[in-house]
Amino acid sequence: MACYSAPLAKQQWGFNVVISILRAGLAVAALALAGCSVQMGIDRRGVAADTAMPADGEQWFAAGRSAVEARAQLRANTGRARNVILFIADGMGISTITAARIFDGQSRGESGEENSLSFETFPYVALVKTYNTDAQTPDSAGTASAMNTGVKTRIGAINTWSQQHDCYGPVKTFPAPLAQLLEQRGLATGIVSTARVTHATPAAVYGHSPSRAWESDTQMPPAKRAEGCRDLADQLINFPHGDGIDLVLGGGRKAFLPAGEGGERVDRRNLLQEWLGRSEAHTLVTGVAEFRELSAPHRVNGRHASIMGLFTASHMSYEADRQNAAEPSLAEMTGFAIDHLSHNKDGYFLMVEGARVDHAHHSTNAYRALSDAQAFSEAVRAALQRVDLDDTLILVTADHSHVFTIGGYPPRGNPILGLVRGRSVADRTSLALDEDGRPFTTLGYYNGPHLRSDSTSPLTDTQAQQPDYKQQAAVRMQSETHGGEDVALFATGPSAYLVGGVIEQNVIFHIMARALGVD
Repeated sequence: MACYSAPLAKQQWGFNVVISILRAGLAVAALALAGCSVQMGIDRRGVAADTAMPADGEQWFAAGRSAVEARAQLRANTGRARNVILFIADGMGISTITAARIFDGQSRGESGEENSLSFETFPYVALVKTYNTDAQTPDSAGTASAMNTGVKTRIGAINTWSQQHDCYGPVKTFPAPLAQLLEQRGLATGIVSTARVTHATPAAVYGHSPSRAWESDTQMPPAKRAEGCRDLADQLINFPHGDGIDLVLGGGRKAFLPAGEGGERVDRRNLLQEWLGRSEAHTLVTGVAEFRELSAPHRVNGRHASIMGLFTASHMSYEADRQNAAEPSLAEMTGFAIDHLSHNKDGYFLMVEGARVDHAHHSTNAYRALSDAQAFSEAVRAALQRVDLDDTLILVTADHSHVFTIGGYPPRGNPILGLVRGRSVADRTSLALDEDGRPFTTLGYYNGPHLRSDSTSPLTDTQAQQPDYKQQAAVRMQSETHGGEDVALFATGPSAYLVGGVIEQNVIFHIMARALGVD
């Protein structure tokens, strides 16, 4: 077999090669270059001197060249954005993106590696440093605060200065989140999340708290309630800027209701009724059927409505467990949000969170983490089908990563949730074994609650690919932890060219603010 190996300095590889392959519709065969020793030359025109390149090599080479040519034609959109959509998949580190890409492709019967998630075709990408001011490995509160205010803060805090440890103290002001600045300028604002809407990531759109745990007054120390500190649910319905947050869709009803009425509040307030009583245009939905009856944009007596949709008492279901008759999908909520907020002539800011990727990782359940990442990709796709990228900036990122790994030399097309098999064609029917003679999965976690069992019964492929299977960890912990490495930021639309290189997480705020013309 003739083999091709370009000089190392001339190899131009990256995710854009994969994108070009997909766009060209090439059915690329697996590269079988093991054992090749011939290095072919390139003449001055860039054409291989030896014409005996295999067909699959020609496809890879042409696709790579096309990717570079397409990149060379790219022209930055330097115009101002009318709208900004910030997509955050909680816990979606680089390894999760890779595994979700394969999982998504394999769910359609493909090998998966050549697949691209909806946002992986975006032309601009950066790596984002996620540390908090006091933590090497961060949490969602500090990271979401950086993205919403442009200021890094400590772990566990929502939109406070790093030195603020109380709601009333020596520092009397808080850093302003982007939603506040935009509401003051007349833009519409919205939140969509599969978590409680008082959870860390959505709360950073509107709230300030020295502790992310203060979702309702139940979680607050009595002394802090006596001082006048306000919980995050209270802050959401009383957001004092503009006409308030215009749209909120997600879970977490119990933080807004008193104990005895399906909630947990100790102050006996029904915040949802308080919010409804402020305007006839305020619309509350708690069931998916009534949500689907709403038009978008929704109006009440000719007035554009503010909408609160709280579909569950706590977090919404994992996508793998979601019943369509009981809860809307993330893509459905995203589509409605865009259609509803687009009425505003001055534009809108929308934050969409795929929250439960993170929760599944914490329990080392890769199946649910990947299926929620797949649902997140569909939500991005729903947005792309609705917006005009000439006036809408879309950013896709994660707040932090997880200690989630992919390894073991499985062959191309090996089930991503399955056991590792041999690399050669002859070995693909046999399982790879560890030093103890036992099979192992491609996916695993550095720490978490599920260490390998000493059972004499070996793990089977059928067991490993079950939705409820919990991948093994190396270090026993009650819950798997976040990872501290950089995460990716993908961008398309006006000012997307500002995304590139390795950046601090708070830079994301400044990219959005500049795109919208906010000083």
